This record gives sequence, structure tokens and C-alpha cells, in this order.
Amino acid sequence: MRTALSFSLIFFLVLGACQSRWNPVTWFDRDEEVPQGTTNPLLPEDTQGLFSRNPEISTFTGSPVQTVKSVTVSRVTEGALITVVGVPSVHGVHSVVLAPRNDGKSENGVITLDLLAVHPQGAPWGGTEQAREVTVATVATKQQLEGVRTIRVVAASNARQARR
Repeated sequence: MRTALSFSLIFFLVLGACQSRWNPVTWFDRDEEVPQGTTNPLLPEDTQGLFSRNPEISTFTGSPVQTVKSVTVSRVTEGALITVVGVPSVHGVHSVVLAPRNDGKSENGVITLDLLAVHPQGAPWGGTEQAREVTVATVATKQQLEGVRTIRVVAASNARQARR
């Protein structure tokens, strides 16, 4: 036991004294200066309102989901996580999105989002509500939610909202 302890102590002392890449003390000492940007690197450059002008969303050809079951807004580090559960009228709905109205800008402290999805042709109707449920979520930053008091999600037959 003494031999192993002595060997380990000598090994780490010798390794700590050298300036090689094997020395654990020198693993993170290579710093470099990087230019400081004036914008937040986590936000897209072209944000307008709540969402950026994403060509996939602006050319989205989905139709409204039948009903909105719940809207949940949770605090996260970036701002707020908006989670929406909807119930379409048919099975097999996919590509669910929250499309902002008015380019994502608030009107009197209210942001309105449309719950849209692609409904397959010939999909079976009916079934349990739980089997048809779809969930979509998005993150809104604190800057994007500045001055917003209510988030409203609109479907084909109803609308639900969450307030601060």
C-alpha cells in the first residue's frame, strides 16, 4: 500500500512539473481574445416581433386544429416556454406549428398565435380525444415578451389564453 501511494505521489509531482499537454493543470490555460458582439448571439438577427421570419412558417399550408385543449406558459432561463395541446378532428395530423398573427407583435399586450397543422387526406375521423392529441411548444425570450400580458392561442372552434 505504501509503495503504491509513494509511486502515485511521485508520478503526480513529476507530471505537474512538466509543461506538456499531459499536465492536467495546463489543460485549460490557453485563452484567446474574441471580438465582443453588440447583439445577443442566441437570437436570430432578423427577429420581428415574437418570431423570426422563417420561410417554412410563412409558406406553411396547414389548416387550423379543431380545438385547443390547454395552453401552458412556463418560466425558463431564456424567457417563457409556451406549450399548447390541441385536439384535431382526424387522426394522423402532423407538422403542428404556432403561427403568429400580426407578425408576432402584440396588440394591447396580447399576442395571438394560430394553432395550425397538416391534416392528411382520407384520415379516419373519431376515436378518443386522447388518441388524437397533438402538442407543440416554442420558446419566447424576455425581450420578445416585453409588454405582453396575455398569450392567446386560436383554433378552429375555440381559443384559450394564458395571462401573467
